[in-house]
Amino acid sequence: MKKWLSSYFNFSRREYNGLLAMVVLILLIRAIPVIDIFFFPEQVDPETERSAINKLILMKSEKENAVKQQKLTTPALQSALFNFDPNLIDTDDWQRLGLSAKQAGVMTRYKEKGGRYFKKEDLQKMYVISPEMYEKLIPYISIGPEHDRQQQRQNPEYPAKRYPAQQKFVFIPLNTADTLQLMEVRGVGPAFARRIFNYRQRLGGFYKKEQLLEVYGLDSLKYAEIKDQLSLDDQALTRINLNTALFDDLKNHPYLKYKQVNAIIQFRKQHGNYGNIADLRKVAILSAETIEKLAPYISF
Repeated sequence: MKKWLSSYFNFSRREYNGLLAMVVLILLIRAIPVIDIFFFPEQVDPETERSAINKLILMKSEKENAVKQQKLTTPALQSALFNFDPNLIDTDDWQRLGLSAKQAGVMTRYKEKGGRYFKKEDLQKMYVISPEMYEKLIPYISIGPEHDRQQQRQNPEYPAKRYPAQQKFVFIPLNTADTLQLMEVRGVGPAFARRIFNYRQRLGGFYKKEQLLEVYGLDSLKYAEIKDQLSLDDQALTRINLNTALFDDLKNHPYLKYKQVNAIIQFRKQHGNYGNIADLRKVAILSAETIEKLAPYISF
């Protein structure tokens, strides 16, 4: 090997001896861990090991006891039925009645947004109240100030609630009121006032109060709350003459789609002016329901 290295790498005797010493040193360093494992095994003190294990078990036990103690000291909302007014109770009360935290949150948010229950049956309209839950709660529902007086007589510790002075109902003309006037209706805020006003502009006025249910976000509960505060004058409706109307006059009406407007115009061009509703029924693309809804807003 010495001759081979000398012939190829031109090593001197001194360089060859240094290389050989380095190789031996590397082999010794690599062999030390093996020697340590086989000849100097780690001495484990059984007592120390047992002490460490006992310490871990103790720490785990203390943690479990702390969790149990926290559960015992944290007040839980226990389900219990009691007389209540759904317009007045809060999230905790709904949970005590048997609703989950999520369901109770839905009921509270509905109240915060101005929702109100006028009769027991209104509670059935809330999707978080199942039919079984409604049957369970109905004997305990009491709506109005009388409920608070009854609770106060039955339980002196029950905190008496203060009721705001009853607002007088106003009667607002639905087809002529501006947004400020609409906001005088109890239950109608700025957002609903704008939506009602804008929809009325597109529609040409309301010929029946039930059309308010077509306003975005206005559900049956809100409708029941505001309908008796509104008066209706169908003489204020804006009517469109189908024999002179252009495409732009009809395109924004909520009861008509683009193709239907185009069909009305094209039929008139091909067959002449409309004489009555019967002529409008000849437009194949218009359904009987659409014509019925559209009738109060057209003239000939």
